[in-house]
Parts: sequence; C-alpha cells; structure tokens
Amino acid sequence: MKLTEFFLTELDREVERSRRALEQVPDGKYNWKPHDKSMIFGYLADMVATMPSWVAMAITRDELDVAPTDGSTMKQPPNETSGALLKALDKAAPDARSALEKTTDDYLMTPWRLLAGGKVVMEAPRHVVIQDTLNHWSHHRGQMTVYLRLMGAKVPALYGPSADDNRFE
Repeated sequence: MKLTEFFLTELDREVERSRRALEQVPDGKYNWKPHDKSMIFGYLADMVATMPSWVAMAITRDELDVAPTDGSTMKQPPNETSGALLKALDKAAPDARSALEKTTDDYLMTPWRLLAGGKVVMEAPRHVVIQDTLNHWSHHRGQMTVYLRLMGAKVPALYGPSADDNRFE
C-alpha cells in the first residue's frame, strides 16, 4: 500500500470519529476547563475540528513559523458551537484529502520544517509530520472526550463502545 493511500484511509476514519465527538459539544462551554493548567475546551474542540488542515499544510507548504518575527498569525475566529465546529471540519477534511490525492509518496519523503521566530525547531520528512499530526489529532480528541464527560455531555464511541454509545467499529 502506498503512503498516500494509507493516509487517505486514516484521514477518513479519523474525520468520522472527530465528527462524532464534535456533535456532542454543548453550547456555552467554550471557555470551560477542568483545571487552571488545562487548555480551554473551545480551543481544544477547535483544534479537533481544524487539525486536518495541518495535513494539507505539510504537503502544500515547506514550513510553518508558529511565532513569526513580523507578528502575523494564522489565528481564525473561534468556532464556538457544535455546528460551527462541524463546518470547520467539513472544510478542513476535504482540503487534506485533496492535498493527499494530488501528492506522491516520493514527495512525502521530502523535508518539512517547523519554525519559531525564524529558528528551526523541528525538521522531518512530510510523511512523519503527517503521521504525527494524525496521532496528535487522536490525542486531542481523546482529551476532548474527557472534557465532555466532566461537563456531563455524552461521550461517543470512537475506538470501541462508551457508556453513552454502544456502537463499535
């Protein structure tokens, strides 16, 4: 199996799992967090909704500076409702799919860089960046489901049944 085929299959599976989690986002909880050191729920859910865009970026750009010296940022307005989060996912996922469909396994072997203030903090082949992104996405979605439980919202079945959802895939 080609890397591109593998990543497309993984993307499809993870998009559906993310959709199930984002459908459970309760209104009015954007700024909620379980602990002072924790990330706010809305930011976490927003990452789960938009993280497929990181896959596209690893293919369509050679690098990303997360703290550019000119002060510009990639900040977007927050998606504060389940509906807005699902729309963000519905935009990010096809962009990732399209980038994967248009690339080659050879290109995925080429380097990609993450910078902070113009300094390289990570350099790796694109396929490693994409795999790390998928793992990072799964991690944050899992974190999000813990927040859902703590807020009293339903937790969807993702990799097996949950107390709220007996579906198993």
